[in-house]
Order: sequence, then C-alpha cells, then structure tokens
Amino acid sequence: MTATASDRPVLDRLGATFLRRPRGAEVVADAVRLVTLVSLPVAALGWGGIAFAVLLLALLGVVVPRVLGLRPAVDTAVCLLALVAAWSSVLGWYTSVFLWDKVVHFVLLAALTAVLWVIASDTGVLRTGDRVGRVQAVVVGGVLSLAIGSVWEMFEFLGHTYLDGTIVVGYEDTIGDLGADLAGGVLAGLLLPWAVRDRRVVDPSH
Repeated sequence: MTATASDRPVLDRLGATFLRRPRGAEVVADAVRLVTLVSLPVAALGWGGIAFAVLLLALLGVVVPRVLGLRPAVDTAVCLLALVAAWSSVLGWYTSVFLWDKVVHFVLLAALTAVLWVIASDTGVLRTGDRVGRVQAVVVGGVLSLAIGSVWEMFEFLGHTYLDGTIVVGYEDTIGDLGADLAGGVLAGLLLPWAVRDRRVVDPSH
C-alpha cells in the first residue's frame, strides 16, 4: 500500500519504500539512478580514485530521494542535479565554465534543502509537516541551505588541502558559494508546499 503519510516509525518504512515498484514518472528517476551507478566504474577507470569518490557521493544522493518516497518530479530533479554536480567536478567545469559553480550551488542546494527538510520532519527534528507558513518555510529553508553549504565548503577545503590542490577555495569563492546556497534555500522554502506533497511512502504492514 502506498500512502502520503503513516503513523508507523520512519525507519520501518524506509526499506519498503525504497524497494517499491516504480510507477509512471518514477521510472525516469530510476533511470538516472542507473546512469549514476554505471558512472562509478567509468569515473574510476577514466579519472581515478577521487572521481570515483565523487560519484560514490552522488550515488548516495540519488538513493535518498527513493528511500524517502519523494514525488517523481522532485526525485528526478535531485537525481539529475546530483549526477550533474558530480560530473561537473570530475570534468572540471566548476573552474572552466563561467559561473557554473554558482549555478550548481543554487539549484542543487534548493533540492538538497527540500530533502533535508523532509528528513528533519520525518524524524521529528522539525515539527512542521507540510502545513507551514511561507515566511517560516523561507527562513528555515535558508538556514538549512546554509548548514549544508557550510559542510560543503569544509569538505572543499579538506579536499584542496589533502587531496587535490586544483579544487578552488578562498574567501571570495566561499562567500559567493554560500550566497548561492542561501538563494537556493529560499527557493526551496517557496516551493516546499509543492515539493513535500504526493510522497510514495509504503507502509509494510499493508
């Protein structure tokens, strides 16, 4: 049985929701997940261990939306953005394409903020559900996006320092990235009522 909400503990529903049979537009998101999986050996063979690690992180990013049962449009958007962000890193687009870094920060953080909101709501960290005021959604979305962006910047610094000196870091780059992250979080807040509706959560007891 597929439902938009359930009283069962969140962890009880994760496996059944992930293993559900895809319906309609969900097939598109699953196709992107398959492409991401195939990208792992391609990245490893063509670009080495760091590229493999980047695509492995993207694989995690495309699995989470299915586990949460997000609506197909949001699921597909998160998967595509995670895959594009990973390959942009591997192919060096962040440094070779003007403002591409900021564009990815903006759209990817919008998607990740919505995902984090759902996780926080499901686990009780945020007690808002999908009935939240627009101003509150924008404020909380901005805070969540800055939290994600701050962790991203820390990993960029660690990667630059210990793994790959070509990773761009610096005061101006970090401030610009966080600004794009905040804008993405505001967008996520505006779209939140739509993004969290129509979830495909499977209750294994039915």
